[in-house]
Amino acid sequence: MYTELKVYQIIIALLKKYNIRHCVLSAGSRNVPFVHSVEEDPFFHCYSVVDERSAGYFALGLAQQIQEPVVISCTSSTATCNYWPPVAEAYYQGVPLVVLTSDRDPAMLGQWEDQMIDQVGMFDRHVKKSVNLPEIDNREDFIFCQRLVNEALLELDHHGTGPVHINVPMRYYNRSFNCKVLPEVTRVERLGAFDDDCLWQQKVEKLRQSKRILVTCGQSSFISDDFKEQLNLFFRKFNTSISVEYMANMECDGILNTSVCLDNRYIADHQFEKMLPEIVISYGGNIMQGVKELLRHFAGRFEHWSIQEDGHIVDMYKSLTTIFECPPIYFFHYFNTHISDGNLNDMQYHNLLVQHLERVTIPDFEYSNIYAIQKVVENIPSDSLLHLSINSSIRITNFFKIQPSVKIYANIGTHGIDGCLSSFLGQASANENLSFLVIGDLALFYDMNALRLRHIRKNVRILMINNYGGEEFYYNRMWQNNNSDLHTTARHNTKAKGWVCENDFIYLTATDQASFDEAFKQFMVKESERPIFFEVFTEMKTDADAISDFYELSRPKDLKSELLRKGKEFAKTVIGQQKAQQIINILKK
Repeated sequence: MYTELKVYQIIIALLKKYNIRHCVLSAGSRNVPFVHSVEEDPFFHCYSVVDERSAGYFALGLAQQIQEPVVISCTSSTATCNYWPPVAEAYYQGVPLVVLTSDRDPAMLGQWEDQMIDQVGMFDRHVKKSVNLPEIDNREDFIFCQRLVNEALLELDHHGTGPVHINVPMRYYNRSFNCKVLPEVTRVERLGAFDDDCLWQQKVEKLRQSKRILVTCGQSSFISDDFKEQLNLFFRKFNTSISVEYMANMECDGILNTSVCLDNRYIADHQFEKMLPEIVISYGGNIMQGVKELLRHFAGRFEHWSIQEDGHIVDMYKSLTTIFECPPIYFFHYFNTHISDGNLNDMQYHNLLVQHLERVTIPDFEYSNIYAIQKVVENIPSDSLLHLSINSSIRITNFFKIQPSVKIYANIGTHGIDGCLSSFLGQASANENLSFLVIGDLALFYDMNALRLRHIRKNVRILMINNYGGEEFYYNRMWQNNNSDLHTTARHNTKAKGWVCENDFIYLTATDQASFDEAFKQFMVKESERPIFFEVFTEMKTDADAISDFYELSRPKDLKSELLRKGKEFAKTVIGQQKAQQIINILKK
């Protein structure tokens, strides 16, 4: 029988998955849930050493002799401090120890709680990895805890061996041992380029038998022709479809920009469930697409293979099963060369997603931020550079088709608004072709000093959407009342014109569709004596509504959605915004 504490259940279950059997246990109260659980389980070999300092050294010698990791477990407070000398010795000798320290309620730290000190990260640079586990109240906590324990245990022999530290806080002390079966947990594998070939071959066979493989391409600033060809070949050989967004900068067979059709504002969970992949393979950096959130809704229902050149654990979809520590091109080349040359891809899964994507209908829009961004991005010439500031600029651009060979950037590593303009100008300074930036007012004003840099070239084209504040907060329904305009959306009446002209840009402006269409012609010219800045004035509330309408209007026009759309139009034009919701609610029924 095992403890009822989920955090220890996960630890024990994963120790078994990693085949870590030997536990050196020191007497105490806080670690009783772990101690009694493992001493009752015949899988484990337990050793009793009361003094923690001696226990650590005993475990060190044991691990050296059997050439396997050994667990040491103690209670809280100064008991954990006594591990310091053997842990340091193990670190410098490269001996794999799992240092399991029990802890108390984190909220009581510094509140004169009995036998409580700050144990988080206490062994500092003398362990290869240190994790502090969460209290588990729900499924999300379970997944998080499972990932942290995997991170620690994987590090025992990653680029050399050594000790790792797992700290286990407990809000309450549980003496119940009524759990007969440990929970199902996932052991994360890590495969490197030099690991046993038979392990890679098992993955090849897994892909060969899979009918639904989804490759998600993250942000990448450089994609070689060789990599494109390897992904091309992978698509042809396996039952694959490739999900991209523009920051992936990937152009090859099988790619689908799923930004609209696999967004949870467009497709319901029960619809996406019919398209759920068996294996998701990811590479590159972050992604903005809604497919990330959709996949998380089905955590554990598919395998996630993450290609990470540094071997770092990135559980983006909360379903991580394998990390491939290698360059992406190595991964795809390996799988391409280790199956027969015949085409294994029956295209069924890819065609399923294609059919879903083809149902998306791009509507026409009246003057708004969508109208302005669409006109610009669809007309950017091939081989140009495009930088997108965060959120709406990225979201809206991915709605529309861009010419091939346009190189696209965005600062979505940290997802901050503070340096979009400067980053773009740095890129444009090293680019001979036209260079475009799509940016909002708050992002530009944050970074406006960059407009006076000495290195701004004539190829620069800046489209600024000035909708008088943070439209994203309206879009995400964070606007509550007029106070929100002051403290959340940061509504303002500032114009960029004065500062732009002071810095010798050609300044263009638009306040409606007619003035936009006229200025647009000059904005898109290939040759210009000076860089061009185009300030487009819209209203953030209207812009937010336009984006929400996009998902609704782009859906297939079945009878119900068509009635709802017409009802909205009627309500807005005849009775106004205040009573519009009443009509919409009636139509929904």
